[in-house]
Amino acid sequence: MKTALNDALSAKNRPAAGGGLFGPDAMLRLAMDPRTRDMLEDQEFQGMLRAIGSNPQLLGNFMQDTRMQLALEVMLGIKMQTGGKRGPPGAFDETMQNGDEADSKAAATAAAAAAAADRQQASTANSKDAPAGASSAAAEASAGPEVDMTDDEREAAEKKKQALEWKAKGNELYKSRKFDEAIDAYTKALELYDKDVSFVTNRAAVHYEKGEYEAAITDCDMAVDKARELRADYSLIARALARKGNALAKLGRLEDAVVAYNKSLTEHRTADTLKRLNEAEKALKERKEQEYINMDISSQEKELGNTAFKEARYPEAVQHYQEALKRGPPSVNPEAHKLYSNLAASYTKLGAYPEGLKAADKCIELAPDFAKGYSRKGTLQYFMKEYDKAIATYEIGLKHEPDNQELKDGLMRCLAAIDRIAHGEASEEELKERQARAMADPEVQNILMDPVMRQVLDDFQSDPRAARHHLQNPEIHKKINKLVSAGIIQLR
Repeated sequence: MKTALNDALSAKNRPAAGGGLFGPDAMLRLAMDPRTRDMLEDQEFQGMLRAIGSNPQLLGNFMQDTRMQLALEVMLGIKMQTGGKRGPPGAFDETMQNGDEADSKAAATAAAAAAAADRQQASTANSKDAPAGASSAAAEASAGPEVDMTDDEREAAEKKKQALEWKAKGNELYKSRKFDEAIDAYTKALELYDKDVSFVTNRAAVHYEKGEYEAAITDCDMAVDKARELRADYSLIARALARKGNALAKLGRLEDAVVAYNKSLTEHRTADTLKRLNEAEKALKERKEQEYINMDISSQEKELGNTAFKEARYPEAVQHYQEALKRGPPSVNPEAHKLYSNLAASYTKLGAYPEGLKAADKCIELAPDFAKGYSRKGTLQYFMKEYDKAIATYEIGLKHEPDNQELKDGLMRCLAAIDRIAHGEASEEELKERQARAMADPEVQNILMDPVMRQVLDDFQSDPRAARHHLQNPEIHKKINKLVSAGIIQLR
């Protein structure tokens, strides 16, 4: 009875196989974490645990397996570094580099050391009750290659090992640009072990490099399906979708490429994929615009717009001019600036001054020597009661065409409006509106806060002789005119 009691106490205090690393607490963590719960039902994964439990030094052999990496993350509370992304065993980035192996090996060494230390502690604690020679026998057993695995598990492990070797060969062949041999190597790896998505994505990358874009797309679709089936990391799915988008873009299927890139970003956002999406969308927009160009239709729409304008059907005129610009954009239409001029005139009639100003600015941008563009813009600024800006616009236009009567008339109209306001002939409502608009103008605010200008304004009220002297300064004269046109000061 006493011996049985001692045996029971010894068993209770004895650590689990593999030490604390895979002890009951660790297994409980795996069972409680939703990411690893289903892994405990995986026969192959259980075989790995039994093998490591018998010999912790074998842990390094399984570090390329994503399941083992995730299990160590959960059990040890550390983040396994795999190039910033976690995916199925051996997954690699676009350039097929394997720079993450050092981090994985270092983590494996640390984990194995921890497991070996726990196992050594357990062995020391149990040596008191073990018969003579049991310690050496246990040491031989732990160092031996035999593990507690079924025949099916051994066969699966051997095939996986061979598959990883073929993948490594494929990587080397890819780097040597022996693409056909690399494809064969990845295919053999996939035939031996079909639970590693990287075999498919790597093969897709080789097809892409060879210009075999349809084959690359097929492999990417296979990789996405397999990754979802294996519940792989989202970043690996995103990578396959982005690679598919690249292949689609090369084939000119930009609409499909945009869809693939958007799906990739939904799974996992990266700056590179976002950049490629923007490039594909821009290229798609440009292609659609190019396909839409038809100069004959552009000319027809212009004539329809002119007819609508003459008949005071201004909304229809705007639509026709806009369609004419789409059919004949500035890149192919040397007369596009006239369309923008007509568009600005239509907006003026509709009272849509901001939109008209944009059209006039575009007209001037396309044809700086076209006087009509300055006339359109000055008229819009006049109606917006921005008389000083309108004057500047008319003056620029007159530099290009000094004898243009329309520009001269517009300039005189603005000067008359400013003179009317300066002499207090504007209505009180109009004056208040202009003053409110002026006070929101940063230029007017800067003038009023300028100490020199404040002294000048004081002199205007107290010393007329000094005021006349100030007006001889061109800069001060310009600022005074700005305040007069804004309705801030009046001349009596």
